[in-house]
Amino acid sequence: MGDFSHPDICWRDNAAERNQSRKFLETSGKFPDDNFLLQVIEEPTRIGDMLDLILTNEEGLVGDVKLRGSLGCSDHEMVEFRILRAARRARSKLTTLDFRRADFGLFRNLLGRIPWDKALEGRGAQDSWLIFKGHRLQAQERCIPTKSKNAWRPAWMNKELLGKLKHRKEAYRGWKQGQVA
Repeated sequence: MGDFSHPDICWRDNAAERNQSRKFLETSGKFPDDNFLLQVIEEPTRIGDMLDLILTNEEGLVGDVKLRGSLGCSDHEMVEFRILRAARRARSKLTTLDFRRADFGLFRNLLGRIPWDKALEGRGAQDSWLIFKGHRLQAQERCIPTKSKNAWRPAWMNKELLGKLKHRKEAYRGWKQGQVA
C-alpha cells in the first residue's frame, strides 16, 4: 500500500494518459490474470485523484476499506482497512552451513584440481566470477554439510540482527529511565 502518484490512471476503465502510468497500470491492475494483483481502493484519496492504493495478490485478503479524512495538514485521506486473516506465526526452517563438520582438506583439494588459467582464459570479470562461484558451490555442497532447525522467527532474522535489536531496546530503556529520574 502507499502513494503511487499516478493521477491520470482511471482504475474503473483501466486507462491512463501518460506512458509511465500506462506501464504501471499494466503491471499492477490492467491485466489481473497476468500479474495476480488487485487494487482495492475505490474512492479518490487526494483532491479527486486516486493516488493511494492497496494492491493485494489475493481477493478477500483486504476488506473494510474506509477513508477517514486527512491527518494534520496532509492533503491525502487516511486509509483504514483490515487484513481479513487470522494472524499466525510462520514456522520457518532455518538452514545453515555446519562448518564444524566441514572437510576443508577435500574442499581445498577439489578447488586446487581446477586448471584456473584455462578455465578463466579470455573471460571477463563477470564470467570469471560465475565460473569460480559455480565451482565453489559444487565443492561446498560436497564438503560442508548443512544443519537445519525449526524457528519461530523469519529466516532473515539472524543472531546479529537479534543482538542489535536487543542493544537498541536496552539503550531505549536506559534513555527512558534517565528521562524519568
